[in-house]
Amino acid sequence: MNMEDPALLRRFHAWLQPVPSPQDTARLVFFQDALIVLDTNVLLSLYEYTAESREEVLSALSQVSGRLWMPYQVGLEFVRGRRSVLESRKRVLGDASKSVNAKLTAACQAIIAAKNTVRAQLEKYARVPGEIEDLEHLVSEAAVKEHLAVYHDAFKAHLEMLKNGHDLTPVNVDTADPILPRVAGLYGDRVGHQPDDQLLQQRLDEAVAFRFPNQIPPGFKDFGKATPLNAAGDFLIWEEVIEQAGLLPEGNRRVLFVSNDVKEDWYDTSNGKQRPWPALLDEIQRRAGAELRLETPPDFYAGVGEYLHAELAEDTYAEIRRVSETFTPPALDDGAVVVASTAAKIAPPAGLPVTAFRSAGLTSPILRSTMESLAPADRLAQWWLIGVTAQLQRRVVSEGEPQVDIAAAVRGGEVPAPDWKPGTVLPSGEWIHRESSWIAPWFLDLLGTLPSADRGILSALASEQAAENQRPSK
Repeated sequence: MNMEDPALLRRFHAWLQPVPSPQDTARLVFFQDALIVLDTNVLLSLYEYTAESREEVLSALSQVSGRLWMPYQVGLEFVRGRRSVLESRKRVLGDASKSVNAKLTAACQAIIAAKNTVRAQLEKYARVPGEIEDLEHLVSEAAVKEHLAVYHDAFKAHLEMLKNGHDLTPVNVDTADPILPRVAGLYGDRVGHQPDDQLLQQRLDEAVAFRFPNQIPPGFKDFGKATPLNAAGDFLIWEEVIEQAGLLPEGNRRVLFVSNDVKEDWYDTSNGKQRPWPALLDEIQRRAGAELRLETPPDFYAGVGEYLHAELAEDTYAEIRRVSETFTPPALDDGAVVVASTAAKIAPPAGLPVTAFRSAGLTSPILRSTMESLAPADRLAQWWLIGVTAQLQRRVVSEGEPQVDIAAAVRGGEVPAPDWKPGTVLPSGEWIHRESSWIAPWFLDLLGTLPSADRGILSALASEQAAENQRPSK
């Protein structure tokens, strides 16, 4: 930015810059002398890596150790979240094993049922005892189980390999966490101080009363969590970063912020490309006179390797990319509410989606498979069914069960979001209030995969929930 430029170009300099990329020539200086801030999720990822990859990553971080700085909020979230990462992995692998067993059992039952269908036709139309006997011998339950055992053993071996490939368990964290002292050594005394109560209250008020309602980044996507403190974690980190940036020597105020979080409250995707919000670059420049660069862990570690010659094997880069792409918050904050924008990032408690499935009287194997799925893409449907069966009292809510605020449909004349569809897209016999309702696109996609019986049950649940939500609260 040139101070001789016209005011319009100077005022909106951050908004007029091209989308940054790993090939930017300006990137080098950030790896050479910028203050480096790792988000909580980057540090918690250390508990996701295999032992060999973790050692390489920690070695790479040692190359920039003198420039690492940890906000107090990051430290708090890191110390509190370590065990949850390991418990999450243990639960996911355990659920995967149960899911495999259930699916293979269902496959066996489906094959036997198919055999019985053929046998019934043979008995009805052919009356050929010899062929029926051959069929029973070929497709006996024992024979099917023997064939499926090959797949069972292969799947089990892969899951066991995943379990054995990680050297950390929740017990490690409780007794002798090997990662915590290594991270502490990387930072030394470069850890932020806890803000006093007055400053914390001031920041929380600014976040929930002004910034979040106006969608000012960062962190506004977390608006709606149970408490302001739960919702404002990203903003509290951001405030500490700006404060620390202002303490850097003038003329050398650069911050490299590394995070797995690429939600819309950090990145602008309105033009079809993903770029850090110019508002962030502008704010840190105005308030601290500093430059900012955001990077994901894969790009950051690649930059450490390229510019600082850290040695990272290709397998380690692949693991960094995998963990970065699949990393989700390890647990739901106490009292937090699951909403549509956060559902994919939070795994429901084990077994709860299937409990909701049963309580609604659903029977479709397709939908049952969705409820058992471990894929983040299926979590929105899982959380909605959990929430709607609780809201409409189709089941008894267990103690400590997360609150859910997700709607599949709404009543009213105003469309909730541009991609929601009018109720008229569904047949009149299937959907009531067609002229005065809107339906979420993900819910329509879900209905399209189901047989009529379960489709009707879900439509009834969504319609009843929309009517319930329209009633004024008492």
